[in-house]
Parts: sequence; structure tokens; C-alpha cells
Amino acid sequence: YFSDTGTKPPESGVFGFMINISALLAVITMYIRYLLIEKQNESSHFVRSSCNIFSLCIGLMGCIGMGIVATFQELAVPSVHDIGALVAFGSGVVYITLQSIISYKSCPQWNTYFVCHIRMAISVISCIAFIPMIVFASQISMTRIDWTPDEKDYTYHLLSAICEWTVAFGFIFFFLTFIRDFQ
Repeated sequence: YFSDTGTKPPESGVFGFMINISALLAVITMYIRYLLIEKQNESSHFVRSSCNIFSLCIGLMGCIGMGIVATFQELAVPSVHDIGALVAFGSGVVYITLQSIISYKSCPQWNTYFVCHIRMAISVISCIAFIPMIVFASQISMTRIDWTPDEKDYTYHLLSAICEWTVAFGFIFFFLTFIRDFQ
């Protein structure tokens, strides 16, 4: 899993620090996106302000989830860590889906359809990967780091981890699509 990279010292300290920095950068990015939509919406009225605020709040919840993941290590407090991960990934998927919808509503004045299609594709892939990530992770009977292919639940762990990394990279690629908007 993503969290497996930071379960033992000194990596755990670096992992926690970097996740918190990433959460802070995500908050800044989401807030700038929120302000941008508000400013564009003044002249175009393409989305309700409440939808933009709701999207921001969902995104901020995901960042709080990231902070929980960073603070409570996977092996030390697995239940709290897992709740944080569920909040981070679940809220993140909802956030990028809402932002994709907002992007379509702002076309063609503020976005190109190409960028909207890319955002929606990333959202759909992330949503599709999120569901089996949860399903497979719930089938695992033990929390551990070092797995071997002959162990019980290894296949569930492997499939869940692949889905988790897919969703995580989906978030990164989605945020990269904001570059033109922020210029």
C-alpha cells in the first residue's frame, strides 16, 4: 500500500512529513480553484456558488483524511489510519468528480472540452479503482507489511494496493490539469 512506504523509522517520519506537506499543497490548490471558479462565475453564472463551496468542503475533508493517515501509522493504529485513508480517498474521488462536472459547465468559455474529457476520464478511472480497493481491502484478515505470494489474502492485498496506487496517481494527474486554469 501507499502507507507501507512509511511504516518504519526513519521512513515513517519522512512519510508523515511529506503527506502533511502534500495535504497543505492540496488545500492551497483547492482554495485557488475555488476562488477561480467564483471569479469566473461572476460573469458567466455557470454553476451555483453552493456547489463550488460544497466541492471545496469535500476536498478539504480529503486533506484532513491525509493528515490522519500521516499522523496515525498503519501498524501502530490501523483502525484510525484506515478511517483516515477512507476519508482521504473517498473525499478525493468525490472532489475530482465534482470538479470535472464544474469544468464541463464552464465550457467553452473557461475550459476546453479536451481538458474536461481528460478530467472526467481521470475521475472515472479513480472511481472505478476506488470501489475494488475498498472491497479487496475489506477481505484482508490481517494488517502487515511484508507479504509473500503464498500467504493467505495476498491476492486481495495485491489487487487492493494496485487500485490504491491508481487512485493516488489519479489525484496527482487531475491536479496537473489545473495548470492551464491557474496561468
